[in-house]
Amino acid sequence: MAETIANILSIAGSDPSGGAGIQADLKTFAARATYGMAVLTALTAQNTQGVSGVHLVPPAFVAAQIADVFGDIRVDAVKIGMIASAEIAEAVAGALSRHRGPPVVLDPVMVAKGGASLLAREAVEALTRRLLPLATVLTPNLPEAAALLGEAEAADRAAMEGQAKRLLALGPKAVLLK
Repeated sequence: MAETIANILSIAGSDPSGGAGIQADLKTFAARATYGMAVLTALTAQNTQGVSGVHLVPPAFVAAQIADVFGDIRVDAVKIGMIASAEIAEAVAGALSRHRGPPVVLDPVMVAKGGASLLAREAVEALTRRLLPLATVLTPNLPEAAALLGEAEAADRAAMEGQAKRLLALGPKAVLLK
């Protein structure tokens, strides 16, 4: 009997340098012998030194990409990265709400390594309210966890545990704080 290859959908921004976003997700999926699919939320102008520009994909087009993938291909898991705006968060949440079932890994990409903001402030509330409850696993780093909770960054293990528990109370089934 032939083994079925898992189909993994990444919903994220594009990094033309290949170190993050859709490009990194697709490389990871291929390395794990899965079939990677991509829904773009934003285009970035960036390289290894930092982000110099971000162009958002219209929210209705993001939703259309998700609908078309689910309408034609079995989706075994979803990984969400850069959302960038409240409107895109709402569009992603609305589209995924119609397709409950596959596990969802939510990596709330909020700040690029060089310090550039990748998530508008008003989008944090939409992401928290609409996407966290859809997540099977939430994977924020320390600054992202603090921003999602509106708190200072955790400075010790006890504070990290407390933030992880408060994030868990917002709806995801599990939290991996990194």
